[in-house]
Amino acid sequence: MKKVFIDGETGTTGLQVKDRLINHPNIEIISIDQDKKRDVEEKRRLMKEADVTVLCLPDDAAKDSVILAKEEGCRILDASSVHRVADGWVYGLPELDVTQRDKIKGAQFVSNPGCYPTGAILLLKPLIEAGLLSASYDYSINAVSGYSGGGNALIDRYESTNNAPIFGAYGLSFNHKHLAEMKKWSGLDNAPIFVPSVGNFRQGMLTFLPIQLKGDVTMEQLQAKLAEVYANDTFVTVNGFNVVADNAAPFLTPHGLEDTNQIELSVLSEPGNKSGILVAKLDNLGKGASGAAVQNLNIMLGFDEATAVNLR
Repeated sequence: MKKVFIDGETGTTGLQVKDRLINHPNIEIISIDQDKKRDVEEKRRLMKEADVTVLCLPDDAAKDSVILAKEEGCRILDASSVHRVADGWVYGLPELDVTQRDKIKGAQFVSNPGCYPTGAILLLKPLIEAGLLSASYDYSINAVSGYSGGGNALIDRYESTNNAPIFGAYGLSFNHKHLAEMKKWSGLDNAPIFVPSVGNFRQGMLTFLPIQLKGDVTMEQLQAKLAEVYANDTFVTVNGFNVVADNAAPFLTPHGLEDTNQIELSVLSEPGNKSGILVAKLDNLGKGASGAAVQNLNIMLGFDEATAVNLR
């Protein structure tokens, strides 16, 4: 039996990680007393007791906890955004390439990916590496997430009033904290233009990349390459070319993958068109956060990576 300490278990991501690990046959959760959650020495003690500590904290607080972990030589899985492009950290996206699982398994420090970047990276990276898309192209990424992606404050805003907006775009200063992550792990020369948004629904996410092809490359080739790359990945489904796998078809909605660690990738266009969109659909709290965290924990601790990653 392995022990896991969730530092920040009362936040949105922490609660979802805890809810999954309660059902894990090989992991025991160790918790901090709430009246001691800011007690540095108590945190230090629990980190030393745990096989892995999961940080589900705001960015500044995560930095402080990492200082403790480094002093004690503890293993960390950080769900904050501060270490996703940092030296000495392994990026916790197992499907990134064929070597990533081994890197995660042996790492002391693993950074859990962001929800928006997960979809964008899984779409872009293999197509750029295959030479089907250019690393130097100026990509535009548009995305919508359920309001739970904004944490407890946004959840309270939506669930305590009838006047919450149906839809709202944000990050309009175009310096969103996910940009460096998207650029580095997709293999882009330049950061994309990124417009995130939130809708009046709790969970679910769609990430869109409009594409205008040049030369002899076809949209069908993009779909075929994605299907080839992820053919053996349990949590990645690549839909058929121009197929909307959705109960609300012909509409593409962010729903259907709630409480799972699944992600669906689609290439949508008409045969022969040089323009189309790449789409990723996932649960922002599942493959976009807590499901991915449990998948990474399983890999770090030597368990089947599918154990307890879903809530349903």
